[in-house]
Amino acid sequence: MPTWIFYALLSMFFAGLTSVLAKFGLKNVGGDAGLAVRTSFVFFLVWLNAIAFKHFKEFPNLTQKDILFLFISGVTTTLSWIFYYRAIKIGNVSSVAVIDKASIVITLILSFWLLKEPFTWRVAVAAALIISGLLVLTLK
Repeated sequence: MPTWIFYALLSMFFAGLTSVLAKFGLKNVGGDAGLAVRTSFVFFLVWLNAIAFKHFKEFPNLTQKDILFLFISGVTTTLSWIFYYRAIKIGNVSSVAVIDKASIVITLILSFWLLKEPFTWRVAVAAALIISGLLVLTLK
């Protein structure tokens, strides 16, 4: 198994845990307060990871353009998390997560258009299935 698939599977597993654990953590607070606490832990742990594996040595390699795109990505991540936490606070995690994960369709479109990644029939079928699942879940 290629390393990137292994990492992607681990990401999938932990992302699934994240939503359910977050719902438990939002029992007595709003989504924004819960997100602030969670993000504080994320901030600490990501820096700990960078220091432990000496990734901080790569910082001089960053260009202004790299930093700009990482900043914009940080803004979009923040907006995504704010609305995700607000949604799971008042909605069913199972429904919110499916809608949120449909973001893969946006990712696919942008990866084909901006990154010039290959569009294959397998990707098209997978995207169609994701959209179908989203429609089944959200349409009455």
